[in-house]
Amino acid sequence: MAKPVRGLRFQPSGGSRAAQIPVGKKQRLTIERLANDGRGIAFLEGRTWFVVGALAGEEVEARVLGAHGKVVEARTERVFSASDLRRPAPCAHAGRCGGCSVQHLPHDEQLALKQRMLAEQLSRVAGVEPEEWAPPLSGPEFGYRRRARVAVRWDAKAKKLEVGFRAAGSQDIVAIDECPVLVQPLQPIMSRLPAMLQRLSKPQALGHVELFSGSAIAVLLRHMAPLSAADLEILQVFCAFHEAQLWLHGEGEPQPVDPGQALGYRLEPWNLQLAYRPGDFVQVNAGVNEAMVAQALEWLAPQADERVLDLFCGLGNFALPLAQNVREVVAVEGVATMVARAAENAASNNLHNTRFFQADLSQPLSDAEWAREGFSAVLLDPPRDGAFEVVRKLASLGAKRLVYVSCNPATLARDTVELVRQGYRLKRAGILDMFPQTAHVEAMALFEAS
Repeated sequence: MAKPVRGLRFQPSGGSRAAQIPVGKKQRLTIERLANDGRGIAFLEGRTWFVVGALAGEEVEARVLGAHGKVVEARTERVFSASDLRRPAPCAHAGRCGGCSVQHLPHDEQLALKQRMLAEQLSRVAGVEPEEWAPPLSGPEFGYRRRARVAVRWDAKAKKLEVGFRAAGSQDIVAIDECPVLVQPLQPIMSRLPAMLQRLSKPQALGHVELFSGSAIAVLLRHMAPLSAADLEILQVFCAFHEAQLWLHGEGEPQPVDPGQALGYRLEPWNLQLAYRPGDFVQVNAGVNEAMVAQALEWLAPQADERVLDLFCGLGNFALPLAQNVREVVAVEGVATMVARAAENAASNNLHNTRFFQADLSQPLSDAEWAREGFSAVLLDPPRDGAFEVVRKLASLGAKRLVYVSCNPATLARDTVELVRQGYRLKRAGILDMFPQTAHVEAMALFEAS
């Protein structure tokens, strides 16, 4: 009897499979154009390369971050032939930190890129162009971020604590001593944070750290084991030095060490103070947030006798300024704790013409009590998934004007198709530069009933 042959590999039908490109491989590429997310696109041997940090027309050396099928993700390691648009990266951590992917582009070119991304989605998906393009809504390109999450991880093999931001295209942590996009009050905290955390007795029990700057400065530490009295004292001394609140997140919800302390931010043009807690959604760019609220009110043009609906209302960021201008605001949010917080914010600002409700806004609008009287105008600010089920029923509410604030042009374009089908026309649209130095696009669109 013949000995069986082991380990044979049979040729799959359809020909040989192309060898996978290993992570870390370097490749010289010519960049043809930019993708919608700001990465350079190159084509080589039947594969499409998406290269972080590259510009159209450049010749670069790229390092592979990952590959699947005929798509390769990479980052720029070296530029042999630079585009005329390229500027020196303002941040020392450019190319390693994953936070700011287009800082090699001048700010006006970043705005142009985001404008093209919005226009392309509306044209390709919805087949429409607004009757009027609004100029970009922007603020300072640095020193804008009032909230940040800092990654913290104990490296058991190296026996050291890593503190910083996630690297581009991986879970590695890049040590950060300064971050140009953070607001100034958070800069000294960021620079001294790693040394302070390394003094704690159980670094392996530390999770992440969040930094906040609003009406107060705060530092939140996520920890997976109880803190010793000595560690707690180190944290309290650090926060006292920086005049910051200390919040801890162990089991349950985050809590301030001093129970009398609270966080919040102001909407100065409307003399409003909004309270929030770690974990609540707040816009990280205070200046652009105020400009966004002002523009939304201008576009929606609320009248004193009108009833207005605010969907995905969060803490009341739009609802409270709206309430100063109309007869009644009905505000709806999916997260019950946010509904309660928004109602408290309205009461603390002496606004009594607002009503807040909890509803699952990923589902079609039901025949809810709050919807029966109808609305003159609607404002919605959904998450990245958009608001498809909600917009399917908006015409039935009788609203003649609709302002849609979007953090994802793709879902805005998809929802535009449905709004146009219901008889709305796209009157105006424009980008909101909430995250300078990144390719993230926020937008605002005004729809009016035909």
